[in-house]
Amino acid sequence: MKITLCFLVLPVFAVPMSSVLAQDSASEINELRQLLNEIRTDYDARITDLEQRLARAERQSRIAQRDANEAFELAEQTAIDQSSGISAPNTFNPAIGAVLLGQYAVVDRHWEQIPGFQPAGEIGTGVSGFSVGESEINLKANVDAKYFGNLTLGIAQDDGSVKVEIGEAWFQTTDLPAGLSVIGGRFFSDAGYLNGFHFHADDFADRPLPYQAFFGGRFSVNGVQVRWVAPTSLLVEIGSEVNWGGGFPTSTNFKKQPGAWTLFTNFGGDVGDSHSWQLGLSWIHADAVDRAAEDDPAAFTGDSDLAVVDFVWKWAPNRNSIRQNFKLQGEYFSRSESGVFAGLPYDGDQTGWYLQGVWQFAPGWRTGLRHDVVAADNGPFFVGSALEDPGRNPSRNSLMVDWSPSEFSRLRMQYTYDKVNAEPDSQWILQYVMSIGAHGARQF
Repeated sequence: MKITLCFLVLPVFAVPMSSVLAQDSASEINELRQLLNEIRTDYDARITDLEQRLARAERQSRIAQRDANEAFELAEQTAIDQSSGISAPNTFNPAIGAVLLGQYAVVDRHWEQIPGFQPAGEIGTGVSGFSVGESEINLKANVDAKYFGNLTLGIAQDDGSVKVEIGEAWFQTTDLPAGLSVIGGRFFSDAGYLNGFHFHADDFADRPLPYQAFFGGRFSVNGVQVRWVAPTSLLVEIGSEVNWGGGFPTSTNFKKQPGAWTLFTNFGGDVGDSHSWQLGLSWIHADAVDRAAEDDPAAFTGDSDLAVVDFVWKWAPNRNSIRQNFKLQGEYFSRSESGVFAGLPYDGDQTGWYLQGVWQFAPGWRTGLRHDVVAADNGPFFVGSALEDPGRNPSRNSLMVDWSPSEFSRLRMQYTYDKVNAEPDSQWILQYVMSIGAHGARQF
């Protein structure tokens, strides 16, 4: 009887006890889960902070390495005799360098004008045969503790005569606070990605069609640039330029007032240990007065607004680009112009873009592929002029292979299927680029 009673009583107490135990277990599980979430949140925050600090340190290290390289190049030119403590004869002389550029081309249907666009600058395919390109002589040095100076002279052959031009002649501040810097003089605009590069530093033998159509090959500024770089691990750069010069798309008919204004901004950073990127946005407003090509009587007077979007992605295993690397690069251009062209009211819209990839598959060896295209919508009133609608979009496809036995020399073979004219053309270019003396660090 007592045994039977026990069996009857046990379930009565077991049910509440199991409920209590279940509640305690659930509470403990919730506490453990909450504790785990807190640990995970704290861990993620610490990892994020460490990654940001690492990215900042790596960026500062790259900047310091670049500055060290440039300082070393200058030090080679301004060495001091340690034994006597007397400055060597070239202590106050600038670093001097030269670039030799030339090519042999096979072109059946050459052109010097892009249909639908007002011609500007020295653009086009050139003609068949051997030609010496724009060679350069460069001088650069610190002026003093506050300024750095640079002078680049371009030497080219034009109709059998030698022509020397000032490519760059600028000074730059070196000690302004808060990431600010100022450039004054003649310099390459920072509008777009490729514009700031010298021709010999390009990855192909010629500039993409949008650069030829919208800039006449390159947009130069005679004026002042102000630039600010944010003190962050992510590249944040903002700048503005005021231009009194006559580089296309502006004109040289300004004296007191500038003829063009430029705004630009760049963002960039790293993704992991092997990837880096940069995104840029630019806007140029130009007031043109009687803007015309050298041999073209038709002139344009009015407003020109050009927007440029550029993007670059680079890959190098563990940031080691010596053996292998890849660069994907593209830009989009959109321009709106309104005013008077050749005495007629003009309101036109023009666009263009290019995309190229360059792969270094072995030390010193690279190959690249590029597609570039432009389009113009200028209205129906300009038949027989440079702005006549061609009824198609001029385009090209280019394939190149180059070999650089050192950082001072490069040989390049390029094939282009050209559809700028109504009839397509197959073109071949064998180009050489040779550097002598000091040369600056390459841009991103």
